Amino acid sequence: MVYGDAPLKWTEKNIGAALVRQTFERKHLVIVPRCQWTGSECDLLVVTPDLRIIDVEIKISRGDLKADPAKDKWFHNWNWKIDGPWAGGHKDRPRRTREWPRRVWKHYYAAPAAVWRAGVPAELPPASGLLSLEPWTDDYGDNRVLVHCLRRARPNTKADRISAEDAIDIARLASLRMWDALAAVDARQQVSV
Repeated sequence: MVYGDAPLKWTEKNIGAALVRQTFERKHLVIVPRCQWTGSECDLLVVTPDLRIIDVEIKISRGDLKADPAKDKWFHNWNWKIDGPWAGGHKDRPRRTREWPRRVWKHYYAAPAAVWRAGVPAELPPASGLLSLEPWTDDYGDNRVLVHCLRRARPNTKADRISAEDAIDIARLASLRMWDALAAVDARQQVSV
């Protein structure tokens, strides 16, 4: 893949930026990268205007994509104190899987188009939406990234809307992330001078 004069190297950052600018920016209240507000890691946590949570997992490789369903966010936690002191559960008792991560209304996987070419891995939760990204040069010669929805996420009808206080808490977190990012840019500029 050539993006302008050089091949595009996919990163979590450039995939996240394309999703924010094309898919979520105009329709959603706040978007926070690398967030654990729901209790598990989200590459992008998106708050909709009606105060619901969308969790986006960004994947760069097929192996990374196939490994995601083994994360703890896809399993219910068990209280094992009745059966014994095992921190990770009992080996004879399987963990029960979730269709959606906790507190999440919709879940998406976003990956470069090449990751999806071999098909959708069977391991992925069927309720998750699939987003494909590919480089594209527009009619003016500007380099862009196109986002295609391969499969819409099925909504979790049991996911509650968050409260206004929760939305304010997430917005505060986004604001703090912005100031941290600006401080990091300033620090890099001072080092290079």
